[in-house]
Amino acid sequence: MRRTAAALLVSFSLTLAAHAQIPLLSERTDWSEPAAAWWSHVQYLADDKLQGRRTGTPGYDAAVAYVESQFKAIGLKPAGTDGYKQQIDFQPMTLDLEKSSAVLKHQGASTPLTLGTDVYLTPLLKNSAVEAPLAFIGYGLRIPAKHINNYTDADVKGRIVVFYNYPPEHLLGPQRAYGRSNDQRWKALKAAGAVGMIQIAMPRPAAADAPPAKGPAPAPSALYFSDPSLESLPGIKVVGTLTDAGAAKLFAGTGHTPAELTALAKAGMPIPSFKLSGTLSTVTTSVAGTPFRAPNVIGMVEGSDSKLKKEYVVVSAHLDHLGVRGEGAGDHLYNGAMDNASGSASVIECAKILMAQKTKPKRSILFITLAGEELGELGSSYFARKPTVPKQDIVADLNMDMYLPLFPLRYIEVQGMAESTLGNDARAAFQSNDVEVQFDKQPDENRFVRSDQVNFVKQGIPALAFKFGWTPDSPEMKTFNEWVKTRYHKPSDDLNQPVDKVAAAQFTVVLAQLTTRVANGPRPEWYPESSFALTATK
Repeated sequence: MRRTAAALLVSFSLTLAAHAQIPLLSERTDWSEPAAAWWSHVQYLADDKLQGRRTGTPGYDAAVAYVESQFKAIGLKPAGTDGYKQQIDFQPMTLDLEKSSAVLKHQGASTPLTLGTDVYLTPLLKNSAVEAPLAFIGYGLRIPAKHINNYTDADVKGRIVVFYNYPPEHLLGPQRAYGRSNDQRWKALKAAGAVGMIQIAMPRPAAADAPPAKGPAPAPSALYFSDPSLESLPGIKVVGTLTDAGAAKLFAGTGHTPAELTALAKAGMPIPSFKLSGTLSTVTTSVAGTPFRAPNVIGMVEGSDSKLKKEYVVVSAHLDHLGVRGEGAGDHLYNGAMDNASGSASVIECAKILMAQKTKPKRSILFITLAGEELGELGSSYFARKPTVPKQDIVADLNMDMYLPLFPLRYIEVQGMAESTLGNDARAAFQSNDVEVQFDKQPDENRFVRSDQVNFVKQGIPALAFKFGWTPDSPEMKTFNEWVKTRYHKPSDDLNQPVDKVAAAQFTVVLAQLTTRVANGPRPEWYPESSFALTATK
């Protein structure tokens, strides 16, 4: 047990306090009005006229204007750097294939690595050339909390490190993905003296109905913040991905093969670390695309406590989607109704509920719709690293991304529940409304660190994310899996799909209760055994 009887009594009291103003779900019989209000936001944001809300497009700008108008009508205080907006400047970069190269050198012999066949180099903000010795470091992980250390500083100093980007099986889902994220890995490798990193990605089987590739692969591209202080891989000289063909050239003469090491990785077995003979010489030349600007949208309910109102609970959801993709006949417009007009709608309606309360929560609440999630969680990365309030005063993030109200709200999957005391708050809020709380049922999907909450986690801020839950072999499980198969990141995620609007409205009410509970209670803390408590940036 994590809490004493006294703590449970306090918890119960806080639950009553939270619900004194926001009625329990059972206390309301007619849900038509809140359901219609929630759906009206989804209808606007997922309408064809917004063209899929891709970050940096007129459709995204229209979505921003809509959220701004809603925040203003509700009475939220502007909390951006430009009214409700927190403007972000983006810089696209594309690799110049003609001027970039990679060559293995050993005892006077040179073995070129063909770009797009043997290796994919990632474009960088600044052109870079490096020649350095190599080190293969297995999984490339150093996570003290899990007693994992694939290298020492002496192994990698002055070297380009090569590793399998596939974590050991004994790591739990969230930590599996978090530990292999490029910025977290580079932070440790740079501190150990490495100059670059090359991953070997696990091969993925092609879909049975996938058409054969035609023509040369497009040049790799990347999107960066224009602000140089926010460079995600500071100081790196080369970053890229080896194919099996490239790995075979790299391992020639070592006594190891890609097939052997891949088999170990798939089996979750330890992979040996070893130095590689010779050097790798790379030239990374990038071409800058047209810079553009797109904002997060931030509104605030100011807290009622004279001291605690200087602390903040974030309620977030990404506003963007995929835009228009593809050519030829058929539907190429990705409306993103569930991903994530649904989450943005709940942010708006949660703000409306809390703003209407006679007594506001003690801490202030920041309601944020985020840019660039589909481009790599960029809006949340920007806000978490350059928040519009003091970073140390942000106590929690509650994030909605595709929470999928496809059926009645009987179960809720709370991602991150076991990592911090926020899990207790979520359990109390949902269970008091007769909603059963579930842990992540598909941990290998790594959902907790695949959306915007991860960037708050990286800054040491406890966070939760949510999905409607289900039980094995139930109709709800079938509906969930069918949705993922047929609508996730597809044009069919539109306004014509079946949605339980009442369940969405009910979820939003419990979200408001949970937000109030967190805002009125003790500051959330990571559990000591959580790896995020040790790996988060302080």
